[in-house]
This record gives sequence, structure tokens and C-alpha cells, in this order.
Amino acid sequence: MYPKLLDLGPIALNTYGLLLALAFLSGLWLTGRFGRQDGVAEDTIWNIGLLITVCGLVGSKLLMLLTEWDFYKKYPSAIFSLSTLKSGGVYYGGLLLSLAACAWYFNYKRLPVWKIADLFAPGVTLGHAIGRVGCFMAGCCFGQETGAPWAVVFTSALAHEQTGVPLGRALHPTQLYEAAAEALIFSILLWMRRRKTFDGQVVLIYLLLYAITRFSIEYFRADDRGTVFGGLLSTSQFISWLIFPAAIIGLIVRSRFRRSPAAVPS
Repeated sequence: MYPKLLDLGPIALNTYGLLLALAFLSGLWLTGRFGRQDGVAEDTIWNIGLLITVCGLVGSKLLMLLTEWDFYKKYPSAIFSLSTLKSGGVYYGGLLLSLAACAWYFNYKRLPVWKIADLFAPGVTLGHAIGRVGCFMAGCCFGQETGAPWAVVFTSALAHEQTGVPLGRALHPTQLYEAAAEALIFSILLWMRRRKTFDGQVVLIYLLLYAITRFSIEYFRADDRGTVFGGLLSTSQFISWLIFPAAIIGLIVRSRFRRSPAAVPS
């Protein structure tokens, strides 16, 4: 739609980059606010937020390289190209690397894993919703052709050059589908935050709902994002298929440990 907000020759402001920055800042601001309410040290919030930000960027790129390995194996120089650096990558790669890194960090700092994870889940969801709007503006993560009355038509040559989005065709606005779904999940998590009965409930509900969301929306996407089982599932659908039962098992197991949240060290 509008991949570039400002173009002054050597100075350009990309819409996706701006909204991505807004997504990170909004998520951290909200988490910081919740942290103050729960008595969590501000330094702890920002340290974890920085860790999630770095791992989110690195992990999403790594999974993108894996899902498109045939292309990058043929053109290895493209790994360090500007288009690759600008791309958002695959969200699940950033999520999984962030979860692994946070698990290590929480253990190292002796922080209550599930309580902190619950604290961050709404902010991550808010940031993801904003980021998907950025995807829509850039043209990436585009959908299949459709005759639906809410179809969108991309006309920006720059968007096509950067993301490969087809121009002049009516497409499913899959980016907005996911942004709307994330906004709904965000609302659910806010409602649950003060009503949870055990630590870990909020983040596990997030993982459960997002797995359903991502698995479903993938059927409407048309961009190249890798497949498994001979094309039966996309890479993200396969990961969703793993996360869904894991989240259910986690909810069942964690529900047996209902107790007052532990204090968080400064």
C-alpha cells in the first residue's frame, strides 16, 4: 500500500520500519506499566525487553533463511543483501528464539519464569498487531487472490519490488486478518491478566490462541514461506501444530500449581 512514508532522496522513512519500532516501544511501554503494578523492577523489564527484541529480529531472520534455503543456497550473497536485512522474517522464529533465551535468562537470574512470561504476553501481542499493519503497508505476507468484497489491490511498484506482492489483483488482506486476530487476543489477555488462577495461564493462552490463528490464516496466504510434508503444511502451520498441544498440556500441568505469585527480585 504505502511502503515508504517519506522520501527525501538520501533520507527515506519506510512505513514498515516505523511501525516495527512503534510495535516494540508500545509492547515495552505496556509491559513496563504492568511491571510497576506487579512490583517488578524496571531494569528487569527493560533487560528482558531488549533480549526479546534482539532475539525476535535474529530468530525471525534465521527461520526465514531456513524456509527459503533453496534460494539462499543458490544465491548466498543475498543473505547479506539489503532486501533480506529489511525483511521482517518469520515471526515464529523470533518467538521461539525469544522463549528459549528468556528461559535461560530467567534461570540465570533466578526469576519466576511463568509470572514474568505472563507479564510480557499482552505487550508482545500488542506489538505483533501493530507489526502486522506494517506488513500490510509494505505488501509482505500477502494473501491469495479472492473475489471477496473486502479484498485489497496493491499498486505500489516499490512494494512489488521489495516483497513480490502481485499488483493489480484482488487479494485476501491476510496481514489485516492477523492484526485483527492479535487485537482480539490482546483484549482476551488483558481480561485474563487480573483473573488468572495460576502463573503461566496468560502466556499459555496466548500461545494456544496464536497457534490457532496462525494455522488458519496460513491457508489464505500466497507468499513463499516454506512447506513441510511435501507441501501439506506451511512451516508456520507445522510449528502451530506443535505449539497447540504443548500449550494445552502446559495449561493442564500449570493448573495443578495454583498458588500466589512469587516475589520478583530486583
